[in-house]
Amino acid sequence: MLKVGLTGGIGAGKSEVSRLLVECGAVLIDADRIAREVVAPGTAGLASIVEAFGEGVLTPDGSLDRPGLGSLVFSDPEKLAVLNSIVHPLVGARSRELETAAPEDAVVVHDVPLLTENGLAPLYDLVVVVDASPATQLDRLVRLRGMTEEDARARMAAQAPRQKRLEIADIVIDNDVPLEELRHQVGQVWADLVRRAGRSPE
Repeated sequence: MLKVGLTGGIGAGKSEVSRLLVECGAVLIDADRIAREVVAPGTAGLASIVEAFGEGVLTPDGSLDRPGLGSLVFSDPEKLAVLNSIVHPLVGARSRELETAAPEDAVVVHDVPLLTENGLAPLYDLVVVVDASPATQLDRLVRLRGMTEEDARARMAAQAPRQKRLEIADIVIDNDVPLEELRHQVGQVWADLVRRAGRSPE
């Protein structure tokens, strides 16, 4: 098994790269998706969040008010640390379960947005960074996600600097390119990952 950490700044196109890697045959473990699962209604994770932050973080139907909780913790490092202490261990445990269930010769891609920020690179056999220029990131966030320019810049500034991500990269995928060129790059990276995993290309 080859354990790959995949990361990239917001708007860099990491989700598109992970989708293309799955098309190639990767087993994807998506940290964001797991983070939503472990705080779904009825979970111990959601109960712990309510205990820490109160009933006000719930929507009327009893699910987590993610934007509301986000605004509560985003500007308060202590509250953010409390939230992370609840969610991160749950995400880690579920990720390990999924990894254990993968075939022995699998290329397992962990899609981890905050891999750089949380110093997680040593957990993986290698790290793939999806890179795009800040101008491209800003354009995608405003044009494709509907953010205001101010909000987009704030979200970008809250992440690790581009250079920090590039410093931990074993492989860099340049996503300042058209989709077909990105697809070609991902195909080359996949061939490399398969070789490293000791598999014969399919």
